[in-house]
Amino acid sequence: MGKLHEHIDGRLRAFIEAQPMFFTATAPLAGDGHVNLSPKGRAGTLVVIDEHTLAYLDFGGSGAETIAHVRENGRITLMWCSFSEAPNIVRVHGEGEAVFRDDPRWGELIALFGAADGPSARAIIVVRTKRISDVCGYAVPFMEYQGERTLHAEYFGRKTDEEFSRYCEKKEFIATSLDGLPALPLPLPPRTV
Repeated sequence: MGKLHEHIDGRLRAFIEAQPMFFTATAPLAGDGHVNLSPKGRAGTLVVIDEHTLAYLDFGGSGAETIAHVRENGRITLMWCSFSEAPNIVRVHGEGEAVFRDDPRWGELIALFGAADGPSARAIIVVRTKRISDVCGYAVPFMEYQGERTLHAEYFGRKTDEEFSRYCEKKEFIATSLDGLPALPLPLPPRTV
């Protein structure tokens, strides 16, 4: 049976922080626009800032649909599910905001991620909760976590800030989303922190 929560703390926070991956879902306002659903991983790239606020690192490597959607309308859902322990699915429906490298808050926010930060961090998605719920995960299969994939961090770790900026500028659907919405502002500002 599902349960609503007033805030993220205790058992709920411990569950979120223990999961090796989560999913994000966003959509544009246009009814014929593309719904985006993305898996997220890499240890330490999501932080619970307080009982009503989470943030995660948005890295380069694919499109920028989440950025475009939160810039347009702010709607975002984060979801975690347990593949190994007691069955549980947690969803946070919230208001998302993309914080870019040239935002005065960048330095304070990026520091929250410690060693998980990397040269391909192009934005921080801050999510303020509107609805927090969990339900049973009885139909979610057991799956064994074997470890982190290092390919993304290794690939982008070899790029200088200038090379990463050029990489972003060459990729389709980075400055503009699949639906033509403004996404990642280019040229990408240099890392100052």
